Amino acid sequence: MTDLPKAPSEPDEAPQEGLALPGLAPVAASSPSPAYRVLARKYRPLRFEDLIGQEAMVRTLSNAFATGRIPQAWMLTGVRGVGKTTTARILARGLNYEPTDGSTSGPTIHMPALGRHCAAIMESRHVDVLEMDAASHTGVEDVRQIIDGIRYSPSSARYKVYIIDEVHMLSEKAFNAFLKTLEEPPPHAKFVFATTEIRKVPVTILSRCQRFDLRRIDAGLLVAHLGRISAAEGVEAEPEALALIARAAEGSARDALSLLDQAIAHGGGRVTTDEVRLMLGLADRARIIDLFEAVMRGDIATALAELTAQYDAGADPYVVLNDLASFSHVVTRLKLVPGAADDAALTEAERRRGTELAAGLSLRALSRNWQILIKGLPEVQQASRPIAAAEMLLVRLAYAADLPTPDEALRALRDAQQGQSSQSGSASASPGGSAPRLSIAGGTGAAAAADAGPRRDIAPARAAEPQMRLARFEDIVALAGEKRDIVLKRALEQDVHLVHFEDGHIEFTLAEGGSRTLAGDLGRALQQWTGRRWMVALSSKPGAPTLYETMKAREAERRSGAEGHPLVQAALSRFPGAAVVDVRDRVDEESAEAAQAIEPVSDDDALASGEDLSYLDEDL
Repeated sequence: MTDLPKAPSEPDEAPQEGLALPGLAPVAASSPSPAYRVLARKYRPLRFEDLIGQEAMVRTLSNAFATGRIPQAWMLTGVRGVGKTTTARILARGLNYEPTDGSTSGPTIHMPALGRHCAAIMESRHVDVLEMDAASHTGVEDVRQIIDGIRYSPSSARYKVYIIDEVHMLSEKAFNAFLKTLEEPPPHAKFVFATTEIRKVPVTILSRCQRFDLRRIDAGLLVAHLGRISAAEGVEAEPEALALIARAAEGSARDALSLLDQAIAHGGGRVTTDEVRLMLGLADRARIIDLFEAVMRGDIATALAELTAQYDAGADPYVVLNDLASFSHVVTRLKLVPGAADDAALTEAERRRGTELAAGLSLRALSRNWQILIKGLPEVQQASRPIAAAEMLLVRLAYAADLPTPDEALRALRDAQQGQSSQSGSASASPGGSAPRLSIAGGTGAAAAADAGPRRDIAPARAAEPQMRLARFEDIVALAGEKRDIVLKRALEQDVHLVHFEDGHIEFTLAEGGSRTLAGDLGRALQQWTGRRWMVALSSKPGAPTLYETMKAREAERRSGAEGHPLVQAALSRFPGAAVVDVRDRVDEESAEAAQAIEPVSDDDALASGEDLSYLDEDL
């Protein structure tokens, strides 16, 4: 697309001379300033090439016009603002296109310049192109007028085109009156129907039309379209601001242009990210990510402070939590979909920090976070004090982030059965405190959440005692996981080539692309967690493979060994096309007995806590 389309302008009226009082000179009448046209009308597409995001429909119509296979009726369906009425007018223009030089004698999709009928058709004032709003003309009498007039030939154009918008609003009798005429219309008549509720249109009507489902416009296409229009208007617009507008438009070009029009007026001719966020009532995406990280770490004090700060700045608690749920969905997509980071609607902070969080968070934790937010959003919306309801929802999220996984519960129970004391088990198996985890796993949902509170307050003080000893580098990584420092845990797993380790002293080589501040961040974190200083230094010596590389090599070795097993080879030969996708260890008898000793969570208690804990029973 080279030039943006502009709707044809209306002819200017000649200014009239003003009247004068006796004895006074007449006053010249000033010409009225042209009326402002909103961007959605000013840049309405005029050709098939100008339509964005509807390539499949444009290709089908182009081939139909090129081969002369033009049906008598089209049915256009889709959400608001994706181009249904615009497509109908372009169809009417193509059917009746007559260039001034007479070079085209039939219907065509190639319309490089305005023809004899183009301006009148696009402005909905052509005598042979009749537009009817079915929402206000629902009865059989309105359809009868169309049927009575369709027999007459067009006045000046090649075809009579009837464009009926919101056709699903017609009554049952009106639809029935259409059937015969729609099936066998006169050769000079064409119908174009548009609707947002295709399921309300009778199948007898659909079977007589060629149907096109107009898709929501991709956010990347909308951002590029808004950028071109901003440049054409001479408006300076930040790309991140346009991405916010495209996301709020939800795939609707008209909504996006209306929001851009409003943003230009709101910013005084400039479209900035802060002004758009203020206009839409959105919270800062970076602060939403900070809130998400605090919640997933279980740091409820920081999370509540961040929510209060955003509330004091004017953010709606419901909007903040809705954005939090949206970012949880983004992180889940980044974890599961390899190309999700290329989405143009994502900001740079969402793309970079979301990828880091996706690498460190489990799918179970993300799914649980999503379920709690979706169930809690209606409570916040309906509460008399939304901020209080939002804070309680964050408390629920933070404490749910500390729930144990089934394997953690089994490990803790096995340690207890082997005769370990509760204090030594708390220091070795779970630096953050395994006692709260046993309490959560063994009790019901509501009671466990209530019981976990005071114990969590004691756990950090116990973890800060100098008696804690970390014998291996893997214990450092496990401690970061217990403290819910997802970014640090990921960096330790993927960016550290260990050179030397002893309790209180770590030397490592940084992997390519790793953060240069990792040594300082790790030293501060260990001092806070253990209560004593650690010497953490970068080394120039080649270190051991990272934990991530070691894990991948171990998995490859296990899979290779499994594939070489005679029984596996026999199974693969018996079932052509089969492949080994994963290798798992069987649960030993001791773990199975420990699993049976865990009291199952009742459905009533799970509903009382507002959390979906069914995965515990399924995994166990």
